[in-house]
Amino acid sequence: MNEYDSNRIYDLVSTIGFNKTDLKKEADCFVLNTCHIREKATEKVYHEVGRLKKFFKNSKKPLIIISGCVAQAESKEMIKREPYIDMIVGPQSYHKITDMILNYQRKKIKLNETEFDVINKFDKLEHISNLQNKISSYLTIQEGCDKFCNFCVVPYTRGPEYSRPYRQIINEAKQLVHNGVREIILLGQNVNAYKFLENQKRFTLSSLIRELNEITNLKRIRYMTSHPNDMNNDLINCYKDCKKLMPFLHLPIQSGSDRILKLMNRKHDKKYYLSVIKKMKSINKDIKFSSDFIIGYPEETEEDFQETISLIEEVGFFNSYSFIFSPRPGTPAAKKQLNNTEESKKRLKKVQNVIAAFQVEHNKKYFQQYCEVLIENKIDGPDRYFGRTQFMTPVKFQSNNCKPGELVSVKIISFNQGGLFGVHHSNKVQAA
Repeated sequence: MNEYDSNRIYDLVSTIGFNKTDLKKEADCFVLNTCHIREKATEKVYHEVGRLKKFFKNSKKPLIIISGCVAQAESKEMIKREPYIDMIVGPQSYHKITDMILNYQRKKIKLNETEFDVINKFDKLEHISNLQNKISSYLTIQEGCDKFCNFCVVPYTRGPEYSRPYRQIINEAKQLVHNGVREIILLGQNVNAYKFLENQKRFTLSSLIRELNEITNLKRIRYMTSHPNDMNNDLINCYKDCKKLMPFLHLPIQSGSDRILKLMNRKHDKKYYLSVIKKMKSINKDIKFSSDFIIGYPEETEEDFQETISLIEEVGFFNSYSFIFSPRPGTPAAKKQLNNTEESKKRLKKVQNVIAAFQVEHNKKYFQQYCEVLIENKIDGPDRYFGRTQFMTPVKFQSNNCKPGELVSVKIISFNQGGLFGVHHSNKVQAA
């Protein structure tokens, strides 16, 4: 979502004369768009600002803007602690960034804008063309969260759940496809909680997927991140009916222990989660899953941890994100006593080893087989390209007759844990 926001921030500031530069010394404005999910995010911002301060010590000071969730969480404290910062703008207020810059240029008064103004944000963005033209592009459809998991800072930095107007999303998707985008990844903190009521008609994530599925030249549809409680039957049936919806779902559970899930306030148990997995596999036998796991959550025992290992082995996640618990300021879990760090590190390593084995096993199945790849870009070396399978697995391959945006059939000749390597034969190119 931060990548989407960063692109839209550029779309906004480009309307008042700003252009991107790869040369730091040329820049007269820096926007640091931040995320507050990871540990030490705030300190990383200060370190980056410190580097800029040192770099421009003997030259004209650039405009320094901090945006995103760290800006939202820290607000006025950031300007107070680091006077080199000129402007603070939260993730629900960045549509105001052009006016803020113009005001600062006139008055030289430091500005702080962190109101939850999500409706006006998307109304403003609707009138600013999305210039993104990568083959695979993100598209935010929903923001905020009402789930209040005890470890998560999102409800406090992104606010309550908000779903964008349905037609806004469809129009932006069509604009992206017109730009050359061939894969759209729908985004939301709780993307499958999307719901919008218009003229007595209720639109959901499945409504969006079904309409996107009919857009000519759009080849793939994905979405993330989902909450298990919002995987309804309409959405699940899309995996049977919509050929452009990829058979891959990132469905975070965080722990395999019901006791820990309750402490996390996840509002579901392992049995329910597995019922969703079973239902989806009955609809589409090819579907694969990845997940998120927090290791060493406060009060996690060895028995709790083994239940997580058991769940991973039962589902066979072929990819997942796993981290040691780190407290987010302002969340209920931040008040809990931390587990033994060394023990948590050992448990994390075990989880990652189990998942790595599934990754290798998954990639091995492609060896000497053909797989469908959406080409994203050309890479270093003659006739070498990069793309991804239906399951997001990276593929590097050689071809003398293809181009980004095409779906091609690649023969896999080697693999490792991280990806696949192959060769494309031109007679295997599929119709656009």
